[in-house]
Amino acid sequence: MEHELLCCEAESVRRAYRDGNLLTDRVLQTMLKAEDSYLPSANYFKCVQKEILPYMRKIVATWMLEVCEEQKCEEEVFPLAMNYFDRFLSVEPIKKTRLQLLGATCMFLASKMKETIPLTAEKLCIYTDNSIRPSELLQMELLALNKLKWDLASVTPHDFIEHFLTKLPIQKDTKQILRKHAQTFVALCATDIKFIACPPSMVAAGSVAAAVQGLHLKSADSLLSSQSLTDFLSQVIKSDPDCLRSCQEQIESLLESSLRQAHQQQHGVSTDTKGVEDEADLSCTPTDVRDVNI
Repeated sequence: MEHELLCCEAESVRRAYRDGNLLTDRVLQTMLKAEDSYLPSANYFKCVQKEILPYMRKIVATWMLEVCEEQKCEEEVFPLAMNYFDRFLSVEPIKKTRLQLLGATCMFLASKMKETIPLTAEKLCIYTDNSIRPSELLQMELLALNKLKWDLASVTPHDFIEHFLTKLPIQKDTKQILRKHAQTFVALCATDIKFIACPPSMVAAGSVAAAVQGLHLKSADSLLSSQSLTDFLSQVIKSDPDCLRSCQEQIESLLESSLRQAHQQQHGVSTDTKGVEDEADLSCTPTDVRDVNI
């Protein structure tokens, strides 16, 4: 009996409650002032990198997202890891054969910042099909920390979502659904190079607006109507409404193309491979990063 109770306690992870003191306008204004400091260079493919191309970033980013989802990481881990990833590539040239190593390292750092139980170097190496060793990942960790100047407290779109949700006239249950949709859009944006130069607050506002429209939410005071919501959020982040509307449209377009691609891939898989999924090990994510090296 004692042994069973001990096992149950070992499996539970205690989560911190959301602190209302961190959702004040003062905190929001501080983040809005700081966000530009953590923006990567939008043209690092041309000015810094000699081997890395946009499609390679897309492959590695998709793989990173799949690993974070498979490991059930906190929602903020992936956007934070991608911020480290792009900031590193903005200042340091890297060979394409080391791009997956950099991605694993950025997830390693982000999970340390945000997870109760961080990802281990050994587990991340397994997800690379053991193409890298834990010692290599630890060496890259030190290099990444040096290039990021040990400044890991990046402002990401995820940080703004809760601030926006607290300002909207929606019920608690609806807020939970809206939050999940907005977080999904933020993660999707992090995989696409079109959003590298977008301020995190605008990506978050566009994601929330896209989520509201996608869920067809209605409100008695009409704040949740398309035009009113865009105007309201643009005032909150001190942005031009047309810029925010354009960002929202890009997010909706990205979602549509991603769903279309997923649908095509799903119907393109042979039914003979269905039984293989049960035998897959940790290294088998749908995205094959070896394509980067071609």
